[in-house]
Amino acid sequence: MSTDKNRATAAAILPLVGGPDNIGSIAHCMTRLRIALHDRSLVDDEALRALPAVLGVVEDDTYQIVLGPGAVARVTPEFEALVEEGRSSRTAAAPVTAGELADRGAALKQAQKARNSTPVKLFLRRIANVFVPLIPALIGCGIIAGLNGVLLNTGRLPAVVPALAAIASGFMSLIAVFVGYNTAKEFGGTPILGGAVAAIIVFPGVAKIDAFGQHLSPGQGGVLGALAAAFLAVQVEKVCRRWVPESVDALVTPTLTVLTSGLVTIFGLMFLAGEIATAIGSFATWMLAGGGAFAGLVLGGLFLPLVMLGLHQALIPIHTTLIEQTGHTALLPILAMAGAGQVGAALAVYCRLPRNRSLRTTIKSALPAGFLGVGEPLIYGVSLPLGRPFVTACVGGAAGGAFVGLFNQLGTPFGATAIGPSGWALFPLLDGPSGLGPNLAVYAGGLAVGYLVGFAATWFFGFTHRMLTDLNTDPQPAADAAPTADADKEPAMT
Repeated sequence: MSTDKNRATAAAILPLVGGPDNIGSIAHCMTRLRIALHDRSLVDDEALRALPAVLGVVEDDTYQIVLGPGAVARVTPEFEALVEEGRSSRTAAAPVTAGELADRGAALKQAQKARNSTPVKLFLRRIANVFVPLIPALIGCGIIAGLNGVLLNTGRLPAVVPALAAIASGFMSLIAVFVGYNTAKEFGGTPILGGAVAAIIVFPGVAKIDAFGQHLSPGQGGVLGALAAAFLAVQVEKVCRRWVPESVDALVTPTLTVLTSGLVTIFGLMFLAGEIATAIGSFATWMLAGGGAFAGLVLGGLFLPLVMLGLHQALIPIHTTLIEQTGHTALLPILAMAGAGQVGAALAVYCRLPRNRSLRTTIKSALPAGFLGVGEPLIYGVSLPLGRPFVTACVGGAAGGAFVGLFNQLGTPFGATAIGPSGWALFPLLDGPSGLGPNLAVYAGGLAVGYLVGFAATWFFGFTHRMLTDLNTDPQPAADAAPTADADKEPAMT
């Protein structure tokens, strides 16, 4: 029955994005089906948004349909199968080349790329492409680590605790290898060579090596070192491919790539990346311990705009570095407050516009995802098109962030053992030295503050008198006025 439902969703989406011949490539992240289109003008945005299974759409270098966690992983294979079936039947009947469709949409596609291809956005997008595939494993291992912590603290099932510790820690102990593999793949090198060079960082034998007068430590430099080492390996490999004769390429290129990059990693990158990682951890600890409330205010208030600009992706390696160092990232619970402010603002919009049935329907369908930390449907379907409610949602996020940051400053530091989930979905991942009870209480208190302040700020300051008059009708001003998102955005972080 579930398979039929997923196939029905895929079948409903396909004609609304122009059919099989309009699809260039298909991929998915944690919440979104990402489609590369030949002709953007063939997409029916309003009909897509109206589908019950679709939580929202976001346009970037790919067309992104928000389906939500879990659902997207099940709908995507069905969608891929339907596209292949459609192409096969089309080829058998009357072939239509992709080039014909591409010509029709070339100008629109180029304009879209120009908006979204600034150097900073391209760089951040590529960094995100390295880390986003790792998030499911981080979530799974993080939840297992949290369960193991509960068993350890309560003294229950002592025979199971070591096994859970091994399961939870195995991936994190080798995460540098996965980062190296993905980095090489993303930047055009041979993935396994990137993984081989990054594996040096976690090899226990590096403890016998002196660099800059110090013994190296296994894992020194962490994911940042792995990222740099694999990127270097890609550059060395590209040089070798250009200059090494084809007759000996299979032997010489891998050897020179691993040897050259490995030596630079051991005698340079591990030390440098280790210093940077240590500085990041020290700064985060200092910032929250010394100015927790203010730091939380700033982080919680600015996170939604960062998401809008695509700059939140720069935080992914920072989160991962903090998890490597301390077992959790203290930044994520604070940033999650932005989603709480968004939910509070949406509830206020719902209450203030009792006669706008279309907008209220959008809010009702998007709120469950919003409570679980998937904020895009509320952002792009409600608050951002309306303008002021987006600002008041940021105010709610700032208040919630200040609440969590204050308790961090007062001696209740905690964080998330994995990145990806937010909202209520973050509860199983909370960890910290104060114990599970205080961690849960502070985080729940932060969410409550975010909801209440976001609601109150939107109720009192989210509308002008004219806006209330114009919007308290049946038409769909939010959909009509919705701007195009021009940055790559990761819902898991909203």
